Amino acid sequence: MEKLKILFLCTGNSCRSQMAEGWAHALKSDVLEPYSAGIETHGLNPNAVKVMAEVGVDITGQKSENINDLLDIPFDVVITVCGHAHDNCPIFPGKATRVVHVGFDDPPKLSPPDAPEEMKLDGFRRVRDEIKAFIEQLPGNLEENAS
Repeated sequence: MEKLKILFLCTGNSCRSQMAEGWAHALKSDVLEPYSAGIETHGLNPNAVKVMAEVGVDITGQKSENINDLLDIPFDVVITVCGHAHDNCPIFPGKATRVVHVGFDDPPKLSPPDAPEEMKLDGFRRVRDEIKAFIEQLPGNLEENAS
């Protein structure tokens, strides 16, 4: 069976889309070929790396990609994980790529900038776990979230 090519798209490809790609590799590599990208590239967030490592998922080999560098890949589904990316999602040439929106909170915005490190990490952990729950249901839950 051919794997479903999925792109997780967010604004900066630093947290949510990176965690989604990491979970998809860890949990669903038998049925998914996951990628992640951003409308912009902000680099891999160290707190995203840290909380994923806490659960045994290493995303240090991933890099922050710009969507424009991946437009030639024939994705089956693009999952926008934030509202900004959903509102600014590009048109994919060629194959009829389906776009699905499943929004997650932006982990850096869940605590004040001067919050203790542990409080900041707690926001990342919550979003990490919400993304995991979503990924565990793939690809079956794509129909109910279709936009």
